Parts: sequence; structure tokens; C-alpha cells
Amino acid sequence: MDEAPGSGLRGFLRRLASSKAEMEAEELRKDTGAEGATPIASCAERRRAHVAGTLRTVTLRPRGGAPALEAELYDGSDVVNLVWLGRRRIAGIEPGRRLSAEGLVSLQDGRKVIFNPRYELRGST
Repeated sequence: MDEAPGSGLRGFLRRLASSKAEMEAEELRKDTGAEGATPIASCAERRRAHVAGTLRTVTLRPRGGAPALEAELYDGSDVVNLVWLGRRRIAGIEPGRRLSAEGLVSLQDGRKVIFNPRYELRGST
């Protein structure tokens, strides 16, 4: 009889040896896959992507004299910055919140960024 991955003695020992951050990252990767989203690590520049994960930080940073709300989305594989230009606040966009987002991925200062993404709020973690 085959056991499900992560069950039994082998799974118990792996979970025991894993750090909390590693376990959270693995759980986020599973959730991302279940939602049909592309892992952020696999997102290519100048391509549309559907990503999902948990917001780590949310900050207000002016860009070109206009407000911009920036949020760092983490999915267990990598991070992408979501930037809403002209916005100071968006209800529900807060650290710890799960969401899925879609938009054109670009690189800015070596980091992945999606400007004005479409998004859907999910349950919080």
C-alpha cells in the first residue's frame, strides 16, 4: 500500500528537520499550484502572468510625484512587487493577506514588478 507524500515516518522526519520558513514556503507553493497560478520564480519578463501568494509588505511610495501603493507578494518560490499607481490605499491589501494577481511582468532594479495588476483577494493566512 503506497503512502501519500509527506505521510508516515519519512514525512514526519522531514517536517521535524525543516524550518518553519521552509514549511511555510512549501505550503504556499502547494496553494499556488492548486489555484492554477504560475510560480513567481518561473515568470518571464514582458510576459503576462497569473500569480498567487501572500502579501509580505505593503508600503506607500511616491513615483514621479504621484502616490503608488506597493505590495510584495511571496508564493514560496520568489517575490514580485505589485504596484498600483495613483493609489494611496486599497481596502483588503494588507500584510498577511492572500491574493491572486494578473498582469505584465517587468524587471525594475533586478526585481520582478507588475504595475496595476488585476487582483482577487483570498482568505488571510
